[in-house]
Amino acid sequence: MKENPIDRDKITETPSTLPYAHHVGGFVIKPIDKGRIKGNAVAAMVQQTEMQLAQIYKQMELLAAQASALKQRMDISYEIYGADMNFRPNIGHHYYLYEREDNTSVVSMVAPEEWGGKIPFAAFRAEVKLLSDHTWEIIRTEIKA
Repeated sequence: MKENPIDRDKITETPSTLPYAHHVGGFVIKPIDKGRIKGNAVAAMVQQTEMQLAQIYKQMELLAAQASALKQRMDISYEIYGADMNFRPNIGHHYYLYEREDNTSVVSMVAPEEWGGKIPFAAFRAEVKLLSDHTWEIIRTEIKA
């Protein structure tokens, strides 16, 4: 009987279970670098979450600015409604808030530039516009002695 020239230590009975190609025309199988794949995935995840957090922070800053402006409108509205006003204000018109020497406030229809000289009050506080919800939009603020 003729001896088989193939060494039994160099062949397998189940070639489909080998972690590499078992013949010349087989598909090249390379081991996966799992650490590198996970590292890339984590880096991408961190980049995405940081970008989304930055967007949320910008939205929070915008909301905080809107809340601050609304609070300022409310504060000036309280001050104006507590001030002396000898006329009925109309929605959409501009008015001027002044402070007297005795720290009381007065609302006027006369702008600081229209007094023709020195303002007869201690300070000009704000130019405001009456809105339809009866709050006051602050057009400008300026303190003049």
